[in-house]
Amino acid sequence: MPVSDQSPRIFAIANQKGGVGKTTTSINLATSLAAVGKRVLLIDMDAQGNASTGLGVKRSERENSSYNLLFGEKMVEECVVGTKVPRLSIIPSSMHLSGAEVELVTAPNREFLMQQALQHIENKYDYVVIDCPPALNLTTLNILVASDAVIVPLQCEFYALEGLAHLTKTIDRVRSSFNPRLELHGVVLTMFDVRNRLSSMVANDVRGYFGDKVYQTVIPRNERVSEAPSYGLPAIVYDMRCAGSQAYIQLAKEVIKREKSILQNERAVA
Repeated sequence: MPVSDQSPRIFAIANQKGGVGKTTTSINLATSLAAVGKRVLLIDMDAQGNASTGLGVKRSERENSSYNLLFGEKMVEECVVGTKVPRLSIIPSSMHLSGAEVELVTAPNREFLMQQALQHIENKYDYVVIDCPPALNLTTLNILVASDAVIVPLQCEFYALEGLAHLTKTIDRVRSSFNPRLELHGVVLTMFDVRNRLSSMVANDVRGYFGDKVYQTVIPRNERVSEAPSYGLPAIVYDMRCAGSQAYIQLAKEVIKREKSILQNERAVA
């Protein structure tokens, strides 16, 4: 779908590697977008449910979950739970998602279930942020088919680029076979340690490979960001002044800036 004031833009936060800051980025990017005035829905599609826990959603509040949404048992509005953050809502995860892969194998139109679930999403959201599972499986494929763009968190470590080529090829295949509007919105470097020369080397390598697709904002290693989920709070609510929170706020501004550029390009082509 085109960028517009009427249609929410859907972002998949994806990386098949675990421990790269995917869920942390999902929570804090969604919160930061809400903090700058956007209406945001976060969908937790990871069976571990860390995004739900990180936003303080109790187990008792997860009766209707992203699993029910995926398989068409419930509508979006039936699954939405409010959060402590103004303008930010969430569709929580549940353990039922751990068996979704088996169910998807034999499901009719199995690649399009999430797209169908979000087809009639209410226009009260500016952005939908989807926290993908740490795997390139059928659940992730469903999310990519339903999304407008992919944001890839990438940890500044030695094996950072390993597997990333596979992810970008998957995005290309989804674009050509299922979802022609899907694009790589950007790569965000996470867990950057200014004291570690390796972090700078990795950052340079990634920028050399992806060019301007890498966001200028870099997310530093930050103890306060790591602590926040244990209190059921996003980092920018737990400690807005810490370096990690400020970085996510800058990332949100950069995402919005890119969105405006995409809209301008679309209008120019039209």
